[in-house]
Amino acid sequence: MTAPGTAPPSAPAGPCAPAPLSGLRVLDLATLFAGPLAATLLGDFGAEVVKVEHPTKPDPSRGHGPAKDGIGLWWKVLGRNKRTITLDLSRPGGRDTLLRLAATADVVVENFRPGTLERWDLGWEDLSAVNPRLVLTRVTAFGQFGPSSHRPGFGTLAEAMSGFAAITGEPDAPPTLPPFGLADSVAGLATAYAVMTALAARDRTGQGQVVDMALIEPILAVLGPQPTWYDQLGYVQPRTGNRSANNAPRNTYRTADGTWVAVSTSAQSVAERVMHLIGRPDLIDEPWFATGADRARHSDVLDAAVGGWIAGRTRTEVLQAFEKADAAIAPVQDVRDVMADPQYAALDTVTTVDDPELGSLRMQNVLFRLSATPGAIRWAGRPHGADTDAVLTELGLTARELAALREEGAL
Repeated sequence: MTAPGTAPPSAPAGPCAPAPLSGLRVLDLATLFAGPLAATLLGDFGAEVVKVEHPTKPDPSRGHGPAKDGIGLWWKVLGRNKRTITLDLSRPGGRDTLLRLAATADVVVENFRPGTLERWDLGWEDLSAVNPRLVLTRVTAFGQFGPSSHRPGFGTLAEAMSGFAAITGEPDAPPTLPPFGLADSVAGLATAYAVMTALAARDRTGQGQVVDMALIEPILAVLGPQPTWYDQLGYVQPRTGNRSANNAPRNTYRTADGTWVAVSTSAQSVAERVMHLIGRPDLIDEPWFATGADRARHSDVLDAAVGGWIAGRTRTEVLQAFEKADAAIAPVQDVRDVMADPQYAALDTVTTVDDPELGSLRMQNVLFRLSATPGAIRWAGRPHGADTDAVLTELGLTARELAALREEGAL
């Protein structure tokens, strides 16, 4: 790992083939959080990602959440595998430099409000004029058109509007929002997929295009068939807490040593094995036990039986008994447990990265494993603007041009 202000390291040498996205160039103009996450996912598998930030207003994720020695830890994850430069796109010099960068890029990711890039003469017509093969990826709260498109918005609004909050929480309690960026994260995953889809189309047609990603849509897509249920049956899914309307027992249960476990019985055979395990095979003979939906209507009976059995045993005893019975169970873990979990350790899900600012630090690894062309975390998030001179010099700008841009305030 190199010191701040120097060039980031190359991918480690090894016997594997080049990373699958090696040669792909991405300009990340976005902030908080879906757009930058999409760029991170592309960078994890070899894309060259250049993070473009305002000279005096860096990506707010640098200051989100806990920090160590004044260095934001969220940024270390979100900014990994990215070279960082500064550029004020609202200034003529910043605009011209961005166009020069776009001419060399495959993908631009941005999340300004609709019309902002156009106001700076950096809209699709301007960008595609210098690079017809470019994929312009636009991530906003509500999309590029429609009555709400002009409104400011964050993932919280998507979690509320999509129906997620309405079905989350206890039946007699308020709707519940997640304590993390759920809608942003889902949209980040969807955006990375959208980019790869647009690039696949470009391989056939030779032409780039615009990706329009609205935060309110991917989270709705993962909520299941709620619109179809309502359309065909007028059914509105209610809040059911940890229970499910489709199967039971399905809940969290407290063990004798004060910890919690989660049980799921989506398969009929598993539900039956659980009843045998807890000494209640008589419940299997009940007429309502034959389907998941009927079992769900008798959740009080099943939760009392399962919960009572679990409450008399330690977590270790419960987990071992369920595993021996081939029944589905998992401990309810916090991050301390995750960091020590042997399955996560075997997968290297939380890996170690060397960082010149913080030394050794641990973070989530790349999202999936490829047998022949794996991804890698080559470096953690770098300081604001650390690679400005290097990236722009590679672009062909002279020292005099860099000085002029700084004098203008564009860098």
